[in-house]
Amino acid sequence: MRQIHDLVTLDRRHIWHPFTQEKSAPPPIPITSAEGATLFAADGRKYLDLISSWWVTTHGHAHPTIARAIAAQAEKLEQVIFAGFTHEPAVKLASRLAARLPPGVNRVFFSDDGSTSVEVALKMACQYWINRGQRRSRFLAFEGGYHGDTVGAMSAGKASGFFDAFEAMLFRVDAVPFPACEGAYHGDTVGAMSAGKASGFFDAFEAMLFRVDAVPFPATWIGDEEVAEKEKNALKALTRYLDENAHACAAVIIEPLVQGAGGMRMCRPDFLRALAAKLKHADIPLIFDEVMTGFGRTGAMFACHKAGVDPDIICLSKGLTGGFMPLAVTVCRDSIYQAFLDDGFDQAFAHGHSFTANPLGCAAGIASLELFEREKTLARVVNIERVNRERVLELMRHPKATRGRVLGGIAAIELDDSILYGSEVSHQLRAFFLERGLLIRPLGNVIYLLPPYCITDAELHRAWNVIEEALSSVV
Repeated sequence: MRQIHDLVTLDRRHIWHPFTQEKSAPPPIPITSAEGATLFAADGRKYLDLISSWWVTTHGHAHPTIARAIAAQAEKLEQVIFAGFTHEPAVKLASRLAARLPPGVNRVFFSDDGSTSVEVALKMACQYWINRGQRRSRFLAFEGGYHGDTVGAMSAGKASGFFDAFEAMLFRVDAVPFPACEGAYHGDTVGAMSAGKASGFFDAFEAMLFRVDAVPFPATWIGDEEVAEKEKNALKALTRYLDENAHACAAVIIEPLVQGAGGMRMCRPDFLRALAAKLKHADIPLIFDEVMTGFGRTGAMFACHKAGVDPDIICLSKGLTGGFMPLAVTVCRDSIYQAFLDDGFDQAFAHGHSFTANPLGCAAGIASLELFEREKTLARVVNIERVNRERVLELMRHPKATRGRVLGGIAAIELDDSILYGSEVSHQLRAFFLERGLLIRPLGNVIYLLPPYCITDAELHRAWNVIEEALSSVV
């Protein structure tokens, strides 16, 4: 125990933790190892990781396949400058990502985390217009959106309310409403397709489906009968904006289907398709920030597939390496890439990072993609969604729970709106969960689960049991 005390003391002396009020925060918990969905602390306690350690861990902690891939790569090549050089892990990862993304979205630019992948996308869109002989300096985002903590990403996410202290540093990004709805998209298994066949997604599978009657709305969603009106108003605001500013707008950025840090707020695929159609007509690039939604979180490999939308630029990170290494990519259409080609350097994309396309991270990414096939990972997500849907529907009977929603491996419920991010109740909930061996970090009044895909039914049910207990004991 003395060794643990010394470690925490040294931490407190030198380290500044993220999203933490260091004056009042409890001592950090030293973690010594992890396996599957479990974190092992130095004092012998175990914590079930219900948030994938900030949404990065996909197949489980310390997965031996990814660990071996990194170790093997480290013995051959750990790093090389990526300007003027290349290497097999980067080429393989880029080609395999391109094969899984929408057709034509195939030019991969490497960076190091989700925020910088967004920075790359914004700079890419801005210079794209300059290279075409236009100067477009305005961007459009969505209220409640969160895109990272670097200056450009903060500017795109300033409507989230997280960045008031940095207002003077941010450039102008306009925002229109995000039509958040409650409920669950049914998914793509036969039973789920039957329940969602009125969506029009599954005509090709009609012979496989059993009868499920449908009301005019909400067909594929549960619980928010006002969502159509929200979508209508959001699209009206978008149309007004485009009528006035299309000539000056460099790009539009959105978190597809789910706003993560904004509170796991979800929108319907219909809205994203309507958004994409309007932007295509206006000739404005659409950026999908899939830093969180990518790599299975919504039940499909990427949210763009789930939504049936082909964006112009996609930002990926977090689950890219299975949670092992910091790595990110910004993938664009070939037509955008072509605008940067010229005999002179002026039209080149002058952006880069010291660890661009780090071979260790790329090796981890390749191994992670292979695991999706080998372990049938997306089928695991379908099962997680099934358990979550069952438990969320049960919790909606509790007087303190409201606005339950489920999509793929993501589930969330809301509490009283007066419980703000960083509030006393929010801290009490976090402590309550930790005391019972669960890593859950509420987003203000939103309690959510976003676990590694290796989690078992029993572990998920245990988490929901504790959440139900918390509603009666803490809130």
